[in-house]
Amino acid sequence: MLNRIDLRGVDTDPRGLLPRARLDVSQAVETIRPLVEAVREHGFSAVREATARFDGVEIDELRVPPETIKAAEHSLDPEVRAALLEAIARARRVHEDQRRHDTTTQVVRGGTVTERWVPVERVGLYVPGGLAMYPSTVVMNVVPAQVAGVDALVVVSPPQKDNGGLPDQRVLAACALLGVDEVYAVGGAQAIAMLAYGVEGIDGQIEPVDLVTGPGNVYVTAAKRLLRGVVGIDTEAGPTEVMVVADATADPVLVAADLLSQSEHGPTSASVLVTHSAALADAVDAALAEQVAETKHVERVTEALSGPQSGTVLVRDLDQALQVADAYGAEHLEIHTTDPAAVARRVRNAGCVFVGPQSPVSLGDYAAGSNHVLPTGGSCRHTAGLSVGTFLRGVNYVEYDEAALRGIGDQVVALAHAEDLPAHANAIVKRTGR
Repeated sequence: MLNRIDLRGVDTDPRGLLPRARLDVSQAVETIRPLVEAVREHGFSAVREATARFDGVEIDELRVPPETIKAAEHSLDPEVRAALLEAIARARRVHEDQRRHDTTTQVVRGGTVTERWVPVERVGLYVPGGLAMYPSTVVMNVVPAQVAGVDALVVVSPPQKDNGGLPDQRVLAACALLGVDEVYAVGGAQAIAMLAYGVEGIDGQIEPVDLVTGPGNVYVTAAKRLLRGVVGIDTEAGPTEVMVVADATADPVLVAADLLSQSEHGPTSASVLVTHSAALADAVDAALAEQVAETKHVERVTEALSGPQSGTVLVRDLDQALQVADAYGAEHLEIHTTDPAAVARRVRNAGCVFVGPQSPVSLGDYAAGSNHVLPTGGSCRHTAGLSVGTFLRGVNYVEYDEAALRGIGDQVVALAHAEDLPAHANAIVKRTGR
């Protein structure tokens, strides 16, 4: 089922040889550019037209009434409610340890630099709602924002035909559990554009946000890339990826189960096995065939597992496996080897590393306490997953007294003249007299 790529005889950079989707984010940017421009120019009417075209829902109002959100909580299955509350508690425990503290450095006597951490004022939180519904993503978006102290949280999620044009009932219930009452029934690239530009809706003005976070399909990710600069973004998160680095000691049934679990998100999901054991690769293929036949979403997982973004990569040894893992930069990286903790410490590029056979990605998706909004497409080489720090800005405060300024004044003047900026020097001379 998985395509095979044999790198055992390759000594060069493997990046161009690894499994990747045919449609990448840069191509998708050009596809959604006209839609984003339409929302900027025409506001609500463009959002309404795009929602009818892509979601098959005619919307008259964008905002979900707060009483509807509260009612969704009361209709939530008790077991799901308990599970969400536990996920919230664990996520809050982890994210509270990510709090940042102001620091003041005394550079010289009378001269200090203080770094204050200031939360973003208004944040748009994207929650997908296509082939699957994600109340867990409400938790992952909202908890770190609340811990950071963000003033205004705005959730957007696609309208569902079978829920009267509202977002999924479980998504609304998760919003209620977390105390979020500004929710809009909008999804896709049009939702990102609406958050970035703001629109005048029938039910009032939707103010633009300062930052957009959350995962989505390739078009949501493309809209975030296109609008970066108009609005801040967390990371490019989606479509999902899992890479499993495994040696001959790995359990093929567990490896197959984890590759299958991520393919369930949709046909563009990526599942990649990296191993130096051809026997394990054969056993994983056999286990996948058996598990796919028994799973609910056979069509979508089959398309995902057989697509160009998925595959088995055969390598010479563990060293080359780690080279491949760092070159790929997976959103989720599982380690199924002897002494997995030691192997995991050697990983440089991954959104989140799952260490050992009892730490599957599914655990991180829901209740490990970690965040499941993670960079994809190799962007973890320069970007981290969602955290409290995503919602904070470091602001420096410089405070020097007269003596401290005099002590450094001559050097500032010298540097200003070296850069041919005499007015800069003059601003110092006017204060120090020299």
